[in-house]
Amino acid sequence: MCLDRQQPITLSPEQLSEIQRIELECLVEFDRICRLHSIKYSADGGTLLGAVRHEGFIPWDDDIDVMMPRNEYERFFEVCKTELDKSRFFLSEHRTDKEYRVGFPRLKRLNTMYVRIGREDNKQVEGVTIDIFPLDNMPNNMILRYVYILLSFVFRKILWSGKGKRVKKGLIKLVYCGLNFIPAKVAFGGFAMLRKMCNSADVECISHYPIPNPKRMKFGVKKQYFCNLVDLQFENIKVRSVAEYDEHLRLIFGNYLELPPEEKRKPKVDLAYFRDIEE
Repeated sequence: MCLDRQQPITLSPEQLSEIQRIELECLVEFDRICRLHSIKYSADGGTLLGAVRHEGFIPWDDDIDVMMPRNEYERFFEVCKTELDKSRFFLSEHRTDKEYRVGFPRLKRLNTMYVRIGREDNKQVEGVTIDIFPLDNMPNNMILRYVYILLSFVFRKILWSGKGKRVKKGLIKLVYCGLNFIPAKVAFGGFAMLRKMCNSADVECISHYPIPNPKRMKFGVKKQYFCNLVDLQFENIKVRSVAEYDEHLRLIFGNYLELPPEEKRKPKVDLAYFRDIEE
């Protein structure tokens, strides 16, 4: 399929509700496997906020995010080889899909289509998805952290270049066109190198990618968060959460209990195409 949309589609309330329903299926399967094998994870971002503030989806949210330490994700990856319901779900990452150019894994619902702007011609396995963020050690030394961040930024842009060359303009577009000639395996190998260098160390913070964010302790989350997990209500199921979710949410969102202005209460994803499950 070749789509050529320059603007994201506007989801109807019915489409948003259907996407949330399918994502919840993915979350149920993810949670089932993690609980069965005592694998630690936590809801993250808007999903954690939704669990605390709404006991489910933020009404206008269109994705699900979970986070877990790298060693827990690797256990999940191995268990999925035999435990995952492969008739309904697919664990997308570079080891399972050679066309995958995203720096974090996704659990996808098969027989659905969920295509983002700039990725219309991708050959990867598509589907409505939940995002899984494995968390890696951050160096305690600040200079090494900045080196880590710079290298991660470069690797991330290599992976994003296929989309970047389609959605950006001018000089930036040319940069992404050049980066797109670099094989994805170079970026994934770079991330693996950084993990090997850092994940054996005794550190204070763990992070995804990492992406500097002042609201998220600038360089990650406290490693100790995953020492204590609790259950929170999320729609009709329970999800795992770091016990210190109040501190975590305030770092990300500030006064997270206050609703945003009404004009900001809408999905943020740059979605080009969505199709429900084929019966």
